[in-house]
Amino acid sequence: MSESSAEAVVAATANVAGAAGAANWRRAGIAGAAIGVLAAGAAAGVAVERLTVGRGMRKKARLALDATGPYGSLRGTPGRAVADDGTELYYEIDEVEVAPTTADEGASGSRRRRLFGRKAPVPVTVVFSHGYCLGQDSWHFQRAALRGLVRAVYWDQRSHGRSGRGRSQADGVPVGIDQLGRDLKAVIDAAAPEGPVVLAGHSMGGMTMMALADQYPALIRDRVAAVALIGTSSGKLGEVNFGLPVAGVNAVRRVLPGVLKALGSQAELVEKGRRATADLFAGLIKRYSFGSKDVDPAVARFAERLIEATPIDVVAEFYPAFTEHDKSGALPGFRDVPVLILAGDKDLVTPSSHSEAIADVLPDAELVIVPDAGHLVMLEHPETVTDRLADLLVRSGTVPAANVGGHGSTAQQPGR
Repeated sequence: MSESSAEAVVAATANVAGAAGAANWRRAGIAGAAIGVLAAGAAAGVAVERLTVGRGMRKKARLALDATGPYGSLRGTPGRAVADDGTELYYEIDEVEVAPTTADEGASGSRRRRLFGRKAPVPVTVVFSHGYCLGQDSWHFQRAALRGLVRAVYWDQRSHGRSGRGRSQADGVPVGIDQLGRDLKAVIDAAAPEGPVVLAGHSMGGMTMMALADQYPALIRDRVAAVALIGTSSGKLGEVNFGLPVAGVNAVRRVLPGVLKALGSQAELVEKGRRATADLFAGLIKRYSFGSKDVDPAVARFAERLIEATPIDVVAEFYPAFTEHDKSGALPGFRDVPVLILAGDKDLVTPSSHSEAIADVLPDAELVIVPDAGHLVMLEHPETVTDRLADLLVRSGTVPAANVGGHGSTAQQPGR
């Protein structure tokens, strides 16, 4: 897409978004299509599917996948943390399953523990932080595989999933990665107030962990046992080209923040546009989420549902924070613990070169570049991600190697 054509798309989008009373489906569809084309450059791959499969059939297929797909069905013990600005942050805890010992059974065992003051050790807690426009359910496969083996906390970042909308943002304060780091600290204080912690983050979640390290170095030094950084970046995201030609990239960088802001101010209209142009958005989500062509349709639809659930004004609210993000100076805080750095080799959102840059600062870390994988590598190649996470937990002493066994694979029941 040329720079001039990108600007034409922007003009069309702004006209639709700004038109008073333009709440009909046709004009809403134009708004949705315009931002979709701008974001994708040219959604060429979608056209073939449209020519071969009817819209009604595609809609029925989506409904069928929604009804039968097991992904995102796992639930844990719910809880809420309160951020420093009063925002409620929703999390769930999966407790570790501990087999009772002979000493633990019966009154005599309980009495023995009281007499000798024996106290069970505080288990390690693995805290999973999700990415932009996603939610805690994006860890579905890893959660299924590790369920019961480790104590785990899954949380929704502010304005995502079941967490509350950011209170500061309602007052006009821009959201920043530093705020997300403070949110993570609030979740840890509420859900894992003591004992060792393993931090795992994807994309924005990894940036959140870097912000935590930047602001709370003592927490990292005293309590963090291991770190997993998946499909993330320590900075320079403003240089990402999203797989677009130079002219298209320049146009997107110049106008996208303003377009998103304008669309965010017309959220109701644009949400209708997103629904009206569901086919286009499905193609865009697939292009920017996955690197291989043979993604399970149920997994692809699951990714669509996660992203579709993020309101357009939240999308607009968070976007500027990424171009400002620079936490390379916080990375040395992770040098004294086992670190996993993993990325897909076809990630167009946070290219694998960003993971390699992190590895340059953390030379003792394990760097894994997954072939034929895009940004949502934990959904596209779940067994690889879970296997490396399980190995990290073993290396850090979080779980014994004997306990992991086949749980490093999600080839079992996905909704286990």
